[in-house]
Amino acid sequence: MSKPSVPPDKSRFLDVPVEPFEPAPGAPADELLRRMERISFQGRNLAIAHRIWQRMLAGDVVIFLGVAGALTAGGLRLAIARLIRDRAVDCVVSTGANLYHDLHETRGRRHFVGSPRADDRALQAARIDRVYDTYVDEDEFVDNDHWIADFTSELEPRPYTTREYLHRLGRRLWNETGGDGILTAAYRARVPLFCPAIADSSIGMGLAQARHARSECGRIDVIGDVIESTNLVIRRPRTASIVLGGGTPKNFINQASVQADFCRPGAGGHRYALQIITDSPHFGGASGSSLDEARSWGKLHADADQVTVHADATLAFPLLTSALAASARELLAARRPPAFELGGRALAVDGAPVPVDRFDGLDDPPQ
Repeated sequence: MSKPSVPPDKSRFLDVPVEPFEPAPGAPADELLRRMERISFQGRNLAIAHRIWQRMLAGDVVIFLGVAGALTAGGLRLAIARLIRDRAVDCVVSTGANLYHDLHETRGRRHFVGSPRADDRALQAARIDRVYDTYVDEDEFVDNDHWIADFTSELEPRPYTTREYLHRLGRRLWNETGGDGILTAAYRARVPLFCPAIADSSIGMGLAQARHARSECGRIDVIGDVIESTNLVIRRPRTASIVLGGGTPKNFINQASVQADFCRPGAGGHRYALQIITDSPHFGGASGSSLDEARSWGKLHADADQVTVHADATLAFPLLTSALAASARELLAARRPPAFELGGRALAVDGAPVPVDRFDGLDDPPQ
Protein backbone atom coordinates (compact mmCIF):
# COMPACT_ATOMS: atom_id res chain seq x y z
CA MET A 1 0.00 0.00 0.00
CA SER A 2 1.52 3.30 -1.06
CA LYS A 3 1.88 6.17 1.37
CA PRO A 4 -0.58 9.04 0.92
CA SER A 5 0.93 12.06 -0.81
CA VAL A 6 1.59 15.14 1.27
CA PRO A 7 -1.24 17.60 0.74
CA PRO A 8 -0.12 20.72 -1.15
CA ASP A 9 -1.05 22.97 1.77
CA LYS A 10 1.54 21.20 3.98
CA SER A 11 4.49 21.16 1.62
CA ARG A 12 5.43 24.79 2.18
CA PHE A 13 5.83 24.03 5.90
CA LEU A 14 7.35 20.55 5.70
CA ASP A 15 10.33 21.53 3.59
CA VAL A 16 13.58 21.32 5.55
CA PRO A 17 13.93 18.30 7.86
CA VAL A 18 15.68 18.37 11.23
CA GLU A 19 18.96 16.43 11.03
CA PRO A 20 19.82 14.50 14.21
CA PHE A 21 23.17 15.62 15.55
CA GLU A 22 25.87 12.96 15.71
CA PRO A 23 29.12 13.59 17.60
CA ALA A 24 32.11 14.03 15.32
CA PRO A 25 35.43 13.71 17.17
CA GLY A 26 37.80 16.51 16.26
CA ALA A 27 35.21 18.59 14.38
CA PRO A 28 36.10 22.31 14.47
CA ALA A 29 33.73 24.80 16.06
CA ASP A 30 32.57 26.30 12.77
CA GLU A 31 31.65 22.84 11.48
CA LEU A 32 29.70 22.12 14.68
CA LEU A 33 27.69 25.31 14.28
CA ARG A 34 27.08 24.62 10.60
CA ARG A 35 25.56 21.25 11.54
CA MET A 36 23.62 22.83 14.41
CA GLU A 37 21.67 24.90 11.88
CA ARG A 38 19.61 21.74 11.31
CA ILE A 39 18.81 20.97 14.95
CA SER A 40 16.29 22.92 17.03
CA PHE A 41 15.81 25.47 19.79
CA GLN A 42 18.78 27.48 21.10
CA GLY A 43 21.30 25.30 19.30
CA ARG A 44 19.84 26.40 15.98
CA ASN A 45 19.64 30.01 17.16
CA LEU A 46 23.34 29.97 18.06
CA ALA A 47 24.15 28.64 14.60
CA ILE A 48 22.02 31.43 13.07
CA ALA A 49 23.92 33.96 15.23
CA HIS A 50 27.14 32.71 13.64
CA ARG A 51 25.72 33.30 10.15
CA ILE A 52 24.40 36.77 11.04
CA TRP A 53 27.77 37.84 12.47
CA GLN A 54 29.41 36.77 9.21
CA ARG A 55 26.88 38.90 7.32
CA MET A 56 27.74 41.85 9.57
CA LEU A 57 31.40 41.52 8.66
CA ALA A 58 30.56 41.40 4.96
CA GLY A 59 27.95 44.16 5.12
CA ASP A 60 29.96 47.39 5.51
CA VAL A 61 28.42 48.20 8.89
CA VAL A 62 29.68 49.57 12.20
CA ILE A 63 29.41 46.71 14.70
CA PHE A 64 28.61 47.56 18.32
CA LEU A 65 29.30 45.01 21.07
CA GLY A 66 27.53 45.28 24.44
CA VAL A 67 28.98 43.42 27.41
CA ALA A 68 27.00 42.95 30.63
CA GLY A 69 27.01 40.37 33.39
CA ALA A 70 30.08 38.95 35.09
CA LEU A 71 31.73 37.86 31.86
CA THR A 72 35.27 38.99 32.69
CA ALA A 73 35.20 37.31 36.08
CA GLY A 74 33.73 34.30 34.27
CA GLY A 75 36.75 33.97 31.98
CA LEU A 76 35.67 35.58 28.69
CA ARG A 77 37.86 38.71 28.65
CA LEU A 78 40.43 37.43 26.15
CA ALA A 79 37.69 36.28 23.76
CA ILE A 80 36.36 39.84 23.79
CA ALA A 81 39.88 41.27 23.42
CA ARG A 82 40.46 39.04 20.38
CA LEU A 83 37.31 40.37 18.71
CA ILE A 84 38.57 43.93 19.27
CA ARG A 85 42.06 43.18 17.94
CA ASP A 86 40.69 41.41 14.86
CA ARG A 87 38.13 44.21 14.30
CA ALA A 88 35.26 41.74 14.38
CA VAL A 89 33.62 44.58 16.38
CA ASP A 90 34.07 48.35 16.00
CA CYS A 91 32.74 49.86 19.22
CA VAL A 92 32.35 48.31 22.68
CA VAL A 93 29.89 49.32 25.39
CA SER A 94 30.50 47.62 28.73
CA THR A 95 29.50 47.65 32.34
CA GLY A 96 32.14 49.03 34.68
CA ALA A 97 32.49 45.72 36.50
CA ASN A 98 33.65 43.89 33.37
CA LEU A 99 36.28 46.54 32.73
CA TYR A 100 37.39 46.57 36.36
CA HIS A 101 37.85 42.80 36.45
CA ASP A 102 39.70 43.09 33.14
CA LEU A 103 42.02 45.70 34.68
CA HIS A 104 42.55 43.36 37.63
CA GLU A 105 43.84 40.55 35.41
CA THR A 106 45.78 42.83 33.08
CA ARG A 107 47.69 44.00 36.17
CA GLY A 108 48.76 40.39 36.75
CA ARG A 109 46.14 39.29 39.26
CA ARG A 110 43.75 36.35 38.86
CA HIS A 111 40.27 35.06 39.57
CA PHE A 112 40.05 31.64 41.19
CA VAL A 113 37.80 28.60 40.91
CA GLY A 114 35.47 28.53 43.92
CA SER A 115 32.09 27.15 44.90
CA PRO A 116 28.58 28.62 45.09
CA ARG A 117 28.14 26.61 48.30
CA ALA A 118 30.97 28.37 50.11
CA ASP A 119 30.67 29.70 53.66
CA ASP A 120 30.46 33.40 52.84
CA ARG A 121 31.15 34.42 56.43
CA ALA A 122 34.46 32.56 56.21
CA LEU A 123 35.18 34.23 52.87
CA GLN A 124 34.44 37.64 54.36
CA ALA A 125 36.78 36.97 57.27
CA ALA A 126 39.52 36.01 54.80
CA ARG A 127 38.78 39.09 52.66
CA ILE A 128 37.76 36.99 49.68
CA ASP A 129 35.00 38.22 47.33
CA ARG A 130 32.72 35.70 45.59
CA VAL A 131 31.08 35.92 42.15
CA TYR A 132 28.88 32.81 42.24
CA ASP A 133 31.54 30.06 41.86
CA THR A 134 34.54 32.36 41.42
CA TYR A 135 36.78 33.96 44.06
CA VAL A 136 38.94 37.08 44.03
CA ASP A 137 41.25 38.69 46.59
CA GLU A 138 39.64 41.80 48.16
CA ASP A 139 43.04 43.20 49.17
CA GLU A 140 44.09 43.16 45.52
CA PHE A 141 40.87 44.97 44.65
CA VAL A 142 41.70 47.67 47.21
CA ASP A 143 45.08 48.08 45.53
CA ASN A 144 43.33 48.40 42.16
CA ASP A 145 41.11 51.13 43.57
CA HIS A 146 44.14 53.10 44.74
CA TRP A 147 45.81 52.57 41.36
CA ILE A 148 42.75 53.96 39.54
CA ALA A 149 42.55 56.91 41.94
CA ASP A 150 46.23 57.73 41.44
CA PHE A 151 45.88 57.48 37.64
CA THR A 152 42.80 59.73 37.70
CA SER A 153 44.53 62.31 39.87
CA GLU A 154 47.32 62.65 37.31
CA LEU A 155 44.93 63.62 34.51
CA GLU A 156 44.26 67.23 33.56
CA PRO A 157 41.42 68.32 35.88
CA ARG A 158 38.51 68.61 33.43
CA PRO A 159 35.50 66.51 32.42
CA TYR A 160 36.14 63.36 30.37
CA THR A 161 33.72 61.19 28.47
CA THR A 162 34.03 57.58 29.54
CA ARG A 163 35.30 56.89 26.02
CA GLU A 164 38.25 59.25 26.45
CA TYR A 165 38.87 58.27 30.06
CA LEU A 166 38.96 54.54 29.21
CA HIS A 167 41.21 55.16 26.21
CA ARG A 168 43.71 56.86 28.49
CA LEU A 169 43.27 54.14 31.12
CA GLY A 170 43.98 51.48 28.49
CA ARG A 171 47.10 53.36 27.41
CA ARG A 172 48.39 53.49 31.00
CA LEU A 173 47.71 49.78 31.46
CA TRP A 174 49.48 48.91 28.23
CA ASN A 175 52.50 51.07 29.02
CA GLU A 176 52.82 49.63 32.53
CA THR A 177 52.02 45.97 31.89
CA GLY A 178 52.08 45.17 28.16
CA GLY A 179 49.22 42.87 29.08
CA ASP A 180 46.41 41.66 26.87
CA GLY A 181 42.83 42.51 27.77
CA ILE A 182 39.76 44.48 26.80
CA LEU A 183 41.05 47.90 27.85
CA THR A 184 44.49 47.45 26.28
CA ALA A 185 43.09 45.88 23.09
CA ALA A 186 40.66 48.80 22.63
CA TYR A 187 43.50 51.28 23.18
CA ARG A 188 45.83 49.58 20.71
CA ALA A 189 43.14 49.02 18.04
CA ARG A 190 41.75 52.54 18.54
CA VAL A 191 38.29 51.13 19.13
CA PRO A 192 35.88 53.35 21.11
CA LEU A 193 35.00 51.87 24.50
CA PHE A 194 32.05 53.35 26.41
CA CYS A 195 30.88 52.68 29.96
CA PRO A 196 27.61 54.59 30.45
CA ALA A 197 27.10 53.31 34.03
CA ILE A 198 30.70 53.75 35.13
CA ALA A 199 29.66 55.01 38.59
CA ASP A 200 28.10 51.60 39.27
CA SER A 201 31.45 49.82 39.53
CA SER A 202 34.76 49.77 41.31
CA ILE A 203 36.12 52.04 38.58
CA GLY A 204 33.54 54.54 39.80
CA MET A 205 34.78 53.98 43.34
CA GLY A 206 38.36 54.70 42.24
CA LEU A 207 37.14 57.87 40.54
CA ALA A 208 35.35 58.83 43.76
CA GLN A 209 38.55 58.33 45.74
CA ALA A 210 40.34 60.72 43.38
CA ARG A 211 37.50 63.25 43.75
CA HIS A 212 37.65 62.87 47.54
CA ALA A 213 41.35 63.74 47.51
CA ARG A 214 41.05 66.56 44.93
CA SER A 215 37.62 68.01 44.21
CA GLU A 216 38.50 68.93 40.63
CA CYS A 217 39.38 65.31 39.69
CA GLY A 218 37.26 62.38 38.62
CA ARG A 219 34.70 64.28 36.57
CA ILE A 220 32.98 62.09 33.96
CA ASP A 221 30.75 63.48 31.21
CA VAL A 222 28.30 60.66 30.44
CA ILE A 223 26.13 62.95 28.29
CA GLY A 224 29.19 63.50 26.13
CA ASP A 225 29.12 59.72 25.62
CA VAL A 226 25.57 59.98 24.30
CA ILE A 227 26.61 62.69 21.85
CA GLU A 228 29.71 60.83 20.67
CA SER A 229 27.89 57.52 20.16
CA THR A 230 25.10 59.35 18.33
CA ASN A 231 27.59 61.07 16.04
CA LEU A 232 29.16 57.72 15.28
CA VAL A 233 25.82 56.47 13.94
CA ILE A 234 25.13 59.73 12.09
CA ARG A 235 28.42 59.38 10.22
CA ARG A 236 28.06 55.63 9.61
CA PRO A 237 24.30 54.91 9.75
CA ARG A 238 24.54 51.23 8.72
CA THR A 239 25.06 49.63 12.10
CA ALA A 240 24.84 46.28 13.85
CA SER A 241 24.28 45.35 17.50
CA ILE A 242 25.72 42.36 19.34
CA VAL A 243 24.65 42.15 22.98
CA LEU A 244 25.83 39.79 25.71
CA GLY A 245 23.63 39.79 28.78
CA GLY A 246 21.50 42.89 28.21
CA GLY A 247 21.91 45.51 30.94
CA THR A 248 22.80 49.16 30.42
CA PRO A 249 25.06 48.44 27.39
CA LYS A 250 22.12 46.99 25.45
CA ASN A 251 20.00 50.12 25.79
CA PHE A 252 22.95 52.48 25.26
CA ILE A 253 23.72 50.85 21.91
CA ASN A 254 20.07 50.96 20.89
CA GLN A 255 19.49 54.56 21.97
CA ALA A 256 22.44 55.69 19.84
CA SER A 257 20.50 54.54 16.81
CA VAL A 258 17.27 56.19 17.98
CA GLN A 259 19.01 59.47 18.87
CA ALA A 260 20.78 59.53 15.52
CA ASP A 261 17.48 59.15 13.70
CA PHE A 262 15.99 61.93 15.86
CA CYS A 263 18.81 64.32 15.00
CA ARG A 264 19.29 63.26 11.40
CA PRO A 265 16.19 61.39 10.13
CA GLY A 266 16.96 58.41 7.96
CA ALA A 267 19.27 56.28 10.12
CA GLY A 268 16.42 53.82 10.54
CA GLY A 269 17.81 51.53 13.24
CA HIS A 270 20.39 48.73 13.34
CA ARG A 271 20.50 46.56 10.21
CA TYR A 272 21.68 43.51 12.14
CA ALA A 273 21.05 42.44 15.74
CA LEU A 274 22.26 39.47 17.75
CA GLN A 275 21.71 39.01 21.48
CA ILE A 276 22.68 36.26 23.91
CA ILE A 277 20.56 36.70 27.03
CA THR A 278 19.16 34.76 29.96
CA ASP A 279 16.41 37.19 30.98
CA SER A 280 12.79 36.74 29.91
CA PRO A 281 10.74 39.39 28.11
CA HIS A 282 7.50 38.97 30.05
CA PHE A 283 8.74 40.87 33.12
CA GLY A 284 9.14 44.05 31.06
CA GLY A 285 12.84 44.74 31.69
CA ALA A 286 15.16 45.89 28.92
CA SER A 287 17.65 43.05 29.45
CA GLY A 288 15.12 40.41 28.44
CA SER A 289 13.24 42.47 25.89
CA SER A 290 12.83 40.94 22.46
CA LEU A 291 14.36 42.30 19.30
CA ASP A 292 10.86 42.64 17.87
CA GLU A 293 10.06 44.97 20.77
CA ALA A 294 13.20 46.95 19.96
CA ARG A 295 11.90 47.37 16.41
CA SER A 296 8.77 49.05 17.79
CA TRP A 297 11.02 51.78 19.23
CA GLY A 298 12.91 52.24 15.98
CA LYS A 299 16.04 50.67 17.46
CA LEU A 300 16.12 48.05 14.71
CA HIS A 301 15.55 48.57 11.02
CA ALA A 302 12.24 47.25 9.72
CA ASP A 303 14.09 44.56 7.75
CA ALA A 304 16.85 43.87 10.28
CA ASP A 305 18.55 40.48 10.19
CA GLN A 306 18.20 39.34 13.80
CA VAL A 307 18.37 36.45 16.26
CA THR A 308 18.08 35.98 20.01
CA VAL A 309 19.93 33.15 21.74
CA HIS A 310 18.49 32.35 25.15
CA ALA A 311 21.61 30.96 26.81
CA ASP A 312 24.34 31.64 29.35
CA ALA A 313 27.07 33.55 27.54
CA THR A 314 29.75 31.39 29.17
CA LEU A 315 28.25 28.46 27.24
CA ALA A 316 27.39 30.12 23.94
CA PHE A 317 30.10 32.75 23.47
CA PRO A 318 33.20 30.50 23.51
CA LEU A 319 31.66 28.26 20.84
CA LEU A 320 30.44 31.21 18.77
CA THR A 321 33.73 33.13 18.82
CA SER A 322 35.79 29.99 18.18
CA ALA A 323 33.63 29.26 15.13
CA LEU A 324 33.95 32.86 13.94
CA ALA A 325 37.75 32.79 14.31
CA ALA A 326 37.81 29.90 11.84
CA SER A 327 35.03 30.89 9.44
CA ALA A 328 35.60 34.64 9.14
CA ARG A 329 39.31 34.83 8.33
CA GLU A 330 38.75 35.98 4.74
CA LEU A 331 35.95 38.35 5.73
CA LEU A 332 38.15 39.99 8.37
CA ALA A 333 41.09 40.24 5.98
CA ALA A 334 38.92 41.96 3.35
CA ARG A 335 37.00 44.17 5.76
CA ARG A 336 37.63 47.93 5.93
CA PRO A 337 36.40 48.92 9.39
CA PRO A 338 35.83 52.55 10.33
CA ALA A 339 38.85 54.47 11.60
CA PHE A 340 38.54 56.48 14.80
CA GLU A 341 40.57 59.35 16.24
CA LEU A 342 40.37 58.94 20.00
CA GLY A 343 42.96 61.10 21.67
CA GLY A 344 41.08 64.28 22.54
CA ARG A 345 37.77 65.45 23.88
CA ALA A 346 35.69 64.46 20.84
CA LEU A 347 35.35 61.31 18.77
CA ALA A 348 36.36 61.64 15.12
CA VAL A 349 35.18 59.01 12.65
CA ASP A 350 37.04 58.36 9.39
CA GLY A 351 38.95 61.60 9.69
CA ALA A 352 35.92 63.84 10.19
CA PRO A 353 36.15 65.70 13.53
CA VAL A 354 33.06 65.77 15.70
CA PRO A 355 32.55 68.55 18.28
CA VAL A 356 31.58 67.15 21.64
CA ASP A 357 29.24 69.98 22.60
CA ARG A 358 26.65 69.58 19.84
CA PHE A 359 25.30 67.00 17.42
CA ASP A 360 27.08 66.87 14.10
CA GLY A 361 25.82 69.31 11.51
CA LEU A 362 23.08 70.80 13.69
CA ASP A 363 23.27 74.54 14.17
CA ASP A 364 20.61 74.41 16.87
CA PRO A 365 19.89 71.82 19.55
CA PRO A 366 17.24 69.25 18.53
CA GLN A 367 13.73 70.45 19.34
